[in-house]
Amino acid sequence: MTQRDHGPASPSTPRFRHRRRSTESFPDVRKLSGSYLLVDDENKYRSMRIRTASTFWMLISILFILYMGHLYICAMVVVIQIFMTGELFSLSRRVNEERQLPGFRLLNWHFFFTAMLHVYGRILSQHLVKTVTSERAFYKLVNKLVKYQMVICYFLYIAGVVCFILTLKKKMYKYQFGQYAWTHMILITVFMQSSFTVANIFEGIFWFLLPASLIAINDIAAYLFGFFFGRTPLIKLSPKKTWEGFIGASVATMASAFLLANIMGRFQWFTCPRKDLSTGWLECEPGPLFKPDYYSLSGLLPEWFPWKEISILPVQWHALCLGLFASMIAPFGGFFASGFKRAFKIKDFGASIPGHGGFTDRMDCQMVMAIFAYIYYQSFVASQDNPVEMILDQIVRHLSFEEQNALYLKLSQIFEERQFITSLSR
Repeated sequence: MTQRDHGPASPSTPRFRHRRRSTESFPDVRKLSGSYLLVDDENKYRSMRIRTASTFWMLISILFILYMGHLYICAMVVVIQIFMTGELFSLSRRVNEERQLPGFRLLNWHFFFTAMLHVYGRILSQHLVKTVTSERAFYKLVNKLVKYQMVICYFLYIAGVVCFILTLKKKMYKYQFGQYAWTHMILITVFMQSSFTVANIFEGIFWFLLPASLIAINDIAAYLFGFFFGRTPLIKLSPKKTWEGFIGASVATMASAFLLANIMGRFQWFTCPRKDLSTGWLECEPGPLFKPDYYSLSGLLPEWFPWKEISILPVQWHALCLGLFASMIAPFGGFFASGFKRAFKIKDFGASIPGHGGFTDRMDCQMVMAIFAYIYYQSFVASQDNPVEMILDQIVRHLSFEEQNALYLKLSQIFEERQFITSLSR
């Protein structure tokens, strides 16, 4: 009896295996020729719908937090850091080994919260002091905590090191020291960018929101341009990235940077720096970067054109630099993360955000951008502040409550004397 007499071939028959190998050996000819578009792939539409829904809910949540103010934005950053740290901790975790090491994972989180206390303590200490100046006893307590904050963090870290050494076990030294090094690498990676992010927030929500928005716009634009027009692979680390998506996203990011800076720069809630930890509404005189310059359009456009001049905020030119970095350099943070995931043979760092992966998948480029935004602000924007005010602020920060009170009384006395002399001269 021949094979044909037995009916259709089963998966175990040689003919079926040959057919399956033949199908797997010859990929889609359109992909090889470069004529394949991702938009032709029916399986991608479901992923796109899930990704769009997740993006919508993330956008709504972020807008609400932005409305609440600086402290809530910082709280959002902290929550994201906790999720990122948990995802990274889980990458090299081996459950069988950790079952023999009770409290080992708790020790890792001890180092995490010690680093959090150190980083945020240094950033927010002066804002905290300015918040409690009305309560003298509370002010003294906070002032002491600020003064000895570094000592407290140091001994917390040393306590963690001692506990780590006491829990070392034979035949597990390599795993334990590997996890110790892995924990510290995570802390450096996560808290380096977080410190810059929080510093940007207190300089003005503008300097946090604009860079973060540009990364999101670049990511969405690259996905859409690649989805509909992508043909040419960009980099082997990310096979789905295409030159069409990269170039299209760069143009969209630069245009968005220029327009968004004009919109955001007109709201005091975004541009005013926060000097304390209160949540009230901010009012301040707009800085030079947020005062519009007017340019005449006469002679450039027809007479019937309704606009005779255009207003541009000086900060929009700075926004172009941020947009250029967000579109050209920041994506390499994503490529780095892609290589990292390939090393661990995983698709995503986590599954916290449907269609996007984990929080680390969304923050890979944001970390690079946050550091650049801080360096750019300190190098090219903060230098425009009044140097006398900066010097006085640094001096007052290092004075005790009694010394600040004495300085205030002395300055008040000098001011009254100068007013008396001025009245006599008149």
